[in-house]
Amino acid sequence: MRRRDFIAGLGGAAVLGARGAWGQQTVPVVGFLHPSSPEPFGHVINGFRQGLNDTGFVEGQNVAIEFRWARGDYDKLPALAADLVQRRVRVILAGGGEIGALAAKAATSTIPILIIASNDPVKSGLVTSFNRPGGNLTGLMTATSVLETKKFGLLCEMVPSARVVAMLINPNYPPHAADAAEVQSAAHTIGQQLLVLRAGSPQAIDLAFETIVAERVGALLVGGDPFLVGRSQQIATLATRHAVPTIYDFRESVVAGGLMSYGVNLANNYRQLGVYAGRILKGESASDLPVMHPALFYFAINLVTAKALGLDVPLHLQQRADEVIE
Repeated sequence: MRRRDFIAGLGGAAVLGARGAWGQQTVPVVGFLHPSSPEPFGHVINGFRQGLNDTGFVEGQNVAIEFRWARGDYDKLPALAADLVQRRVRVILAGGGEIGALAAKAATSTIPILIIASNDPVKSGLVTSFNRPGGNLTGLMTATSVLETKKFGLLCEMVPSARVVAMLINPNYPPHAADAAEVQSAAHTIGQQLLVLRAGSPQAIDLAFETIVAERVGALLVGGDPFLVGRSQQIATLATRHAVPTIYDFRESVVAGGLMSYGVNLANNYRQLGVYAGRILKGESASDLPVMHPALFYFAINLVTAKALGLDVPLHLQQRADEVIE
């Protein structure tokens, strides 16, 4: 036998050995399903790993994690979820809101699934109740959707002179239609003109900013869709280039150069889900683990970005902020 063939055979045997061990549950495998890309979500992955560590599971030692990223192409989620099921993972974390949760739920009714819902998971039919979810799903509700009107209010306080405020949503993300309607209602109440823009690709984001410039939009609200969160750097760069004050869901967008954010601590949420994953690996049932609510909301302002935009941030907003980046 040639040396190259012999080495290749050893490699194949090693892979089969590892798969065999995992299949016998000696090293449990956790599936991680997400609609976006890994690059902007390193803090989320670290949070999930920390939650597993908190329950005694360390990746590479006594647990393995199989990652599946749709990279913004939500149509890939069902196949990615089915692949995790075929690999017989012990639990699936379905991130990115309802769109990831629904894909995982359609793929299996037996493997425990941890979800991170932006809306009420009882109303959407994902679980039976918060305290006793039933079935094979549990997790956490971020309340991201209901925070859109709060974000809109903060943006109007930051830029009271804005004649037109725009809201950027992803047409491929089902909750965004309802979110836009809620913000439109809030805008109508205070007599503010709202322009809803749709972008489901990087190119569409560029086109949306062309409209923002043409319509002389004075401020921008970015919806909390996983794809748009993953494009925070692109959006922040365009917002700064065109001097458009912008509010996002998560602090990470402000660190990336955005003006302000209001929402949950995403990394901490995934840490909590990591704890749930560890508890399930130890034998607890997903149906007995209550759906969690976010412990707190986080308001961040980037004064460096504000200065670049020529904005004087009102003192009362700075005092209310959990973090002011200078």
